[in-house]
Amino acid sequence: MKIAFVGKGGSGKTTLSSLFIRHLAADRAPVIAVDADINQHLGAALGLDEAETAALPAMGAHLPLIKEYLRGTNPRIASAETMIKTTPPGEGSRLLRISEENPIFEACARTVRLDEEAAVRLMATGPFTESDLGVACYHSKVGAVELCLNHLVDGPGEYVVVDMTAGSDSFASGMFTRFDMTFLVAEPTRKGVSVYRQYKEYARDFGVCLKVVGNKVQGADDLDFLREEVGEDLLTTLAHSDWVRAMEKGRPPLFELLEGPNREALRTLREAADGAYERRDWQRYTRQMVHFHLKNAESWGNAKTGADLAAQVDPSFVLDERLSAAPQPACPTELLRAGH
Repeated sequence: MKIAFVGKGGSGKTTLSSLFIRHLAADRAPVIAVDADINQHLGAALGLDEAETAALPAMGAHLPLIKEYLRGTNPRIASAETMIKTTPPGEGSRLLRISEENPIFEACARTVRLDEEAAVRLMATGPFTESDLGVACYHSKVGAVELCLNHLVDGPGEYVVVDMTAGSDSFASGMFTRFDMTFLVAEPTRKGVSVYRQYKEYARDFGVCLKVVGNKVQGADDLDFLREEVGEDLLTTLAHSDWVRAMEKGRPPLFELLEGPNREALRTLREAADGAYERRDWQRYTRQMVHFHLKNAESWGNAKTGADLAAQVDPSFVLDERLSAAPQPACPTELLRAGH
C-alpha cells in the first residue's frame, strides 16, 4: 500500500514518517521509504549521517533509466523520450514490485539498516542543484517518484511510505491520488490545521483518504482544539517523546523503548492504512491516473515531447494487484548494466 505524510513545515511530518517506517520494519514488513521533500531529511531521521544522506542517489538523475525500464515493450510508447511523469502503464509496460530486484532499485535505492534485523529501502528525489536554482521547481524533482508510483503494483502487507513536501504543493500534480492513505501531521495551532483545510478542499472530489495525526499534543486543551478544528478526521495524536529527542541528537535508543502511547499511535496508523488498502478501487485508481495524464499532455506534455501523449493510454489496461504475479518483459543487457 502507498502512504503519504504531509503537513506544514515544522509540523513533524518527517519525524512521524520515519517513526512509522521504523514501526513497519520492526514487524519485518517490506518497506520502501521515499524522501520526496526537497529538504531531504528522511535519511537523517532513519539514522544516516550527513555524508550518507548527501550520497543518496537522486531519482531525477536516473530518469532516463527509469523511463526506459518502465516503457518495456509497450507499443503505445514510441520512445522513453516521449514519457512524462504521468505516463500510465499499459500492455507491455514493466511494473515495479516492492520486494523485487530491478535496475531502478539498483540505481536509485539504498538499504538502510535500522537495527541488526530490520532494514528498509530508501529512495530520494534529490535536492536542488546549482543548475536548478532560479529555473526549476519542486515538481521537476518529484516527476520520477510519480512515474514510479504509476507503475508500482503493490499487495497487502507491503508498504511504500512517502515523505512529501511541506504545504499543499503536491496538488500541482496528480500524485496526491496515488496514495491509499494520506496522513496529515498537524500541530494544535491555527497554522497547524490550515494545511489540513487546503488538503480537504482539494482532495474532496477525488476520493482521497485523509486522516489527521496530531503532533506535539501536550494536554486536554490541545486535544480539544484539534477535535474542534478537524472533527472525525482526527485519527490519533502523539505527545512529547524523549526517544525522538535522543534520535534527533543522533543517539536513538532501541526502537522498542519508544513510549507506549506513541507506539500505540503508530499501530493505529498502520490499521488505518491497511483498512484503506482493502478498500482500494483499482478501476478508479487507474482512471485517475489516465485523467491527470491527459490533462498534463494537453497542458504541456504534447508541446514538450512533440508527440500525441493521449495515444499512450491503453483503454483496456487496469492496474491490479494480480499483475504482481504476471511475467515481465525481458530487460535488455545494456539496461541492466546501466542500472549499476
